[in-house]
Amino acid sequence: MSILVASVPSGHVYVRHLAPPPPSPAVVVRLPDPPSGASPDSPWWPPRMLTSAWVHGHASEFDLMHVHFGFDAVSPEDLGALAVALRQHDKPLVLTVHDLRNPHHPTAEAHDAQLDVLVAAADAVLTLTPGAAAVIEQRWGRTATVVPHPHVVPSEWLARPRPTRDRFVVGLHAKSLRANMEPLALVHGIVDALADLPGAVLRVDAHTDVMTEGFARHDSALAGHLTALADEGLVDLRVHDYFTDDELWAYLQGLDVSVLPYRFGTHSGWLEACHDLGTWVAAPDCGFYAQQRPCLTYAADGAERVPSLVAALREAHRGWQEGRPAPRATAMGRRAERERVAAVHHEVYEGVLGRRRACTS
Repeated sequence: MSILVASVPSGHVYVRHLAPPPPSPAVVVRLPDPPSGASPDSPWWPPRMLTSAWVHGHASEFDLMHVHFGFDAVSPEDLGALAVALRQHDKPLVLTVHDLRNPHHPTAEAHDAQLDVLVAAADAVLTLTPGAAAVIEQRWGRTATVVPHPHVVPSEWLARPRPTRDRFVVGLHAKSLRANMEPLALVHGIVDALADLPGAVLRVDAHTDVMTEGFARHDSALAGHLTALADEGLVDLRVHDYFTDDELWAYLQGLDVSVLPYRFGTHSGWLEACHDLGTWVAAPDCGFYAQQRPCLTYAADGAERVPSLVAALREAHRGWQEGRPAPRATAMGRRAERERVAAVHHEVYEGVLGRRRACTS
């Protein structure tokens, strides 16, 4: 008999890949995301399941709720009301802690308060790395089940050969400048280092809303600096809207190193995609990126931020010159991992439902 899960969200690639790969039968059915009225780029945002009213109106349609992310703008009070509604209908709450620090929030206080409510209310807690589990134990006294992040790119891309080229391409993607991103000093540091890295080029991608005056996310200082560097031929600047999935995979596989220009964070789906495609990631030493997948690391802050990044790039460049590729996931390995991930989630769901039934019998 299938377990019906109100998943927040459901349509995100991480959540989709919690199911076993075809043709394995799905014993867990996740409800589709309720229509949000948002843009086609984020059809599950904002998540409509995260209200007590939704729970009261749809309690007969699911067995448990599993919250991953999407609660950025939900107050702790409303999250508390959600937890109360779930208890009233005997619906367990499962929480996966993806972020110990929200990359979209400039300060930690709001996310901390949200996690205080959710972690305390959860019947089971999961996370992606042992380091994050240790923090959860220390801060909230909860034991989190550690389950790895499943693959991100589709199976046909997992086995696709990497393109051959005679350039060492370092990529830095400014996306839409989330609160945890501070790329400009890194860009200048990489440009200065390129002279000593034969065949190296820096590709900088920035979204149209960052580079274009009049857009809400426009950053005039960043746009001016990047444009000037491009005019001098020091960076390969690409300005565009969001990539499609296939465009993103092709972009990432076209890099030798992808630099994550973060000041804070915990885990990364971008890192997983690069591991799927055989591209090095240079990640800051905050959070638990290095526990998630093999990556190069640099200092997230302080005087060593730029020098340590340059050292990481030199290491990757030596490997490129010597024909040593970055570690890459295999299709067979990712399939086996996904089977295990699905089995762990099914076991957790069975466990919380069994405990809830025992408490109410």
